[in-house]
Amino acid sequence: MRSSLLRWSLLSLFSLSTFATPSDPAFSTKRLVKRANADDTTTAAPTIFNGIEVPVITELTPDNFEETIKDGHWFIKQYSPVCPHCKAVAPTWQTLYEYYYTSDPLSSASTQSSSTQSLNSFESFYNFHFASMNCLAYGDLCKRLNVAYFPSFSYFHNGEQIEQYEGKKDMEGFSEFIEEKLEAIRPGSRPAKGVVLPKPGAKSVDTRAEPETPAAKDKDPEAGTKAGEKHNEQAAQLATENPPTDRDSTPKPKKPKAKAPINPQGISVPLTAESFQKLVTASDEPWFIKFYAPWCHHCQALAPNWAQLGKEMQHVLNIGEVNCEVERRLCKDARVNAFPTMYFFRGTEKVEYDGLRGLGDLVSYAKKAVDIGSGVQHVDAEAFKALEEKEEVIFLYFYDDATTSEDFAALERLTLPLIGHARLVKTDSAALAERFRISTWPRLLVSRSGRANYYNPIAPRDMRDLRQILNWMYTVWLPIVPELTASNARDLMDGKFVVLGILSRSRANEFVESKRELKNAALEWMDKQVQLFQLERQELRDSKQLRIEEAEDRNDQRALRAAKNMHVSIREDDKKQVRFAWVDGDFWERWLRTTYGIDVGNGERVIINDQDNRRYWDTSSSGASIMASRTSILETIPLVIANPPKLTPKSTIGTFESIFFVSHSFITGHPIVFIIFLVLSILGATYVARGRALKRGVRGGILGIAGNAPGFLHLDGKEGLLNGGSTGKVD
Repeated sequence: MRSSLLRWSLLSLFSLSTFATPSDPAFSTKRLVKRANADDTTTAAPTIFNGIEVPVITELTPDNFEETIKDGHWFIKQYSPVCPHCKAVAPTWQTLYEYYYTSDPLSSASTQSSSTQSLNSFESFYNFHFASMNCLAYGDLCKRLNVAYFPSFSYFHNGEQIEQYEGKKDMEGFSEFIEEKLEAIRPGSRPAKGVVLPKPGAKSVDTRAEPETPAAKDKDPEAGTKAGEKHNEQAAQLATENPPTDRDSTPKPKKPKAKAPINPQGISVPLTAESFQKLVTASDEPWFIKFYAPWCHHCQALAPNWAQLGKEMQHVLNIGEVNCEVERRLCKDARVNAFPTMYFFRGTEKVEYDGLRGLGDLVSYAKKAVDIGSGVQHVDAEAFKALEEKEEVIFLYFYDDATTSEDFAALERLTLPLIGHARLVKTDSAALAERFRISTWPRLLVSRSGRANYYNPIAPRDMRDLRQILNWMYTVWLPIVPELTASNARDLMDGKFVVLGILSRSRANEFVESKRELKNAALEWMDKQVQLFQLERQELRDSKQLRIEEAEDRNDQRALRAAKNMHVSIREDDKKQVRFAWVDGDFWERWLRTTYGIDVGNGERVIINDQDNRRYWDTSSSGASIMASRTSILETIPLVIANPPKLTPKSTIGTFESIFFVSHSFITGHPIVFIIFLVLSILGATYVARGRALKRGVRGGILGIAGNAPGFLHLDGKEGLLNGGSTGKVD
């Protein structure tokens, strides 16, 4: 028995050693086997959906994260391979990715699916991508992104996290979120009734079928409205701080809510009446909004620049648009009378943009609107000096400790009308008060190239009179020598003599020198006008004093009272003013050649224009052209503004147009004289015509039945109603 047990023991040991020997020689050299990567759970091979090959979803690592998502829109899943919830949602996420990757954005306009490599493929059309991030393998990266639980889904745009997905983690929830983003990226491109979604794990779906229950997207004919509204609402909720989790009975003070991110996606948000009320008028966030109609050709031409403006103003200024064919009541309330109309809003206050519609013009205005729309900046002497080097026109408001809140509220209301024109700042600096000789507060002045003009209120309440202050600002908010543009041409040219320098930027040195000469001439002319104004006013005062002294010497009380009651009233704007400006001769070359016969290619020139009378002067007293020099300009101006002018003007219009213009000017300028002249002309013509008729002996009536004289109407013996009541028949 013992011998048999010994044999079985030896046999078992031999068997174990035999079976433990590896059959593959490779195993004899590799005793350690590498552990599988944590992300090996992801499908390593491309899949097929709707007959189209779908590449493996992008996996983000610390090495490729920033470079991969720096451009476009990215919907990213952050997960852990060992998380049960992550495993449960994996088929839904994979099918969602396959469905959208193979979808055709232009399916409504095409009968064939777009190639995934073409510009009309889903990823190229929307620049929208899917990706995954293994937080078990790359925990530091997920920690840096504040991933608090698994699975998490984040929405990134151009490398920055915009939103954390908080909806249901199923096919419908994901799709609703994605559809809103796609609609915001390309307004009007998504199906109005929604899409038919595949089941998780499915490999095909009918992309042309309509859902049994249309999605509640509240889309208008232009689409995109609801998407923009929900985007802003969710962005505002994301920026709002979470309420405290501990609920005790002790009331706690409410924390101030953080402001919603400004234009996070870099788009023009379509607005409805409801979203406009919620996002624009009910908040203090600045908005630049376009009111348009889809059929308007000017609106269609503006659309690309407006969309690009949204991108340029990302994180800087909110850009929006309102379709007035859909939101008629909103456009009527906003007093939109033409298309397109653009307003800059700050709460319920608005100002209309009436400048050019080029992208550069819109961006320049928007940036100025951000600076001014944020409120009145406080400056000290050093900051004001730095501001003078950048700005040609600055309105400076002086205040002290006694300045009331009503004064500051009135000051804030002045900012919007100044957008695109000038800067408004405030100060309590003693150094600036000494520089500008301020002795009473509050006080308002404008500094143009260091030259101050003061707003002179009669009573303290005039510092809060918005209309009166704006009327004064309108007269001084242009630089001393501004550039003539389409937006300011009427303000510059109407009612004034304009010394217009026609310059060329292509000759940089001459351009700078000519501008300097124009500015020096303008400053010297202004100094002379101030001196003449003061001298004329002093002469009137001296004349009044002489009358008083003469009346006292004669002891004439009546004359004395009359002399004392004389008012010395003289204003600088009683006479036709002279303004200075310059125009880009290269940009306005055609207008300058057809209107003034000047080609800037022949050299820089100066003209003096009188727009009211459609005339101009381009030569000096010597007959030579007016050059861009201080001496030539100052010698010619007095000869031009004399009454009558001492130099012969040229007309900016043709002969027939000139006759019509002179006639129209006479009629509108002297309507009573014109009516009297017209009546006298009619009476004279009537008298002459009657005299000629009497000389010819004509006595007939109108019908030629008075006597035998022929009349204007001869009946040729026909009987009828005009035959004295005859009852005969008419032929």
